[in-house]
Amino acid sequence: MSVLMEFAMFPTDKGESVSAYVSQVIQMIRECGYPYKLTAMGTIVETENMDQALEIVKKAYQTLEPHSQRVYSTIKFDIRKGAQNRLEGKIKSIENKIGNVNH
Repeated sequence: MSVLMEFAMFPTDKGESVSAYVSQVIQMIRECGYPYKLTAMGTIVETENMDQALEIVKKAYQTLEPHSQRVYSTIKFDIRKGAQNRLEGKIKSIENKIGNVNH
């Protein structure tokens, strides 16, 4: 099974830039050891099951909660049985059709 989760989570009461807080969440994801990709609008993580994905969400909140009275999050899932390594595989599938997409 492959669970691709794209999410963003950040405090809403810390001003215009929240990168100091988001970087703490990214560090936590890195330490968990799952493959991930940071984008300008969120982070994509691939886990083997839903429990692992939800544990990342929980840990992200626990990382931010001491610093903020309000935390905002968006989360999307793509869950596929019998698959793995989709974080890179989905990109390669498109590139096989049209060439390099990340300029």
